[in-house]
Amino acid sequence: MNKAELIERVAKKAKLTKSQTETILDATIDAIQKAVSSGEEVKIVGFGTFDRASRKQRNGRNPKTGSTIVIPASRVPRFRPGKEFKALVEPTTETSATA
Repeated sequence: MNKAELIERVAKKAKLTKSQTETILDATIDAIQKAVSSGEEVKIVGFGTFDRASRKQRNGRNPKTGSTIVIPASRVPRFRPGKEFKALVEPTTETSATA
C-alpha cells in the first residue's frame, strides 16, 4: 500500500475528504518525525513505539575490494510494534499439549 492508497482507505473509514485526510496524515508524520529526531519516544498504544536508536562504530567490508572499512557510529529511527499489532501479523495458535 502506498500513501495515496492509505489516504483513500482512511478517508473512507473516517468519512472525510481525501484532502482533509492527507493534511491530517502529513501533520501526524511530521509530528512523529520531529519528536523522534529530538530524542523523544512516540508511543501509540496497540500500534507501537517510534524512537531513536544509536548504532556503535563497527568494522565492515567493501564488497568490491574485500578491504576492511570503518562504519561510523550513527543514530537511526526505530519502530517497535505493539502487542496487538504483532498479534494481528502473526496470530498465535493455542494448542493444548497433553502429556
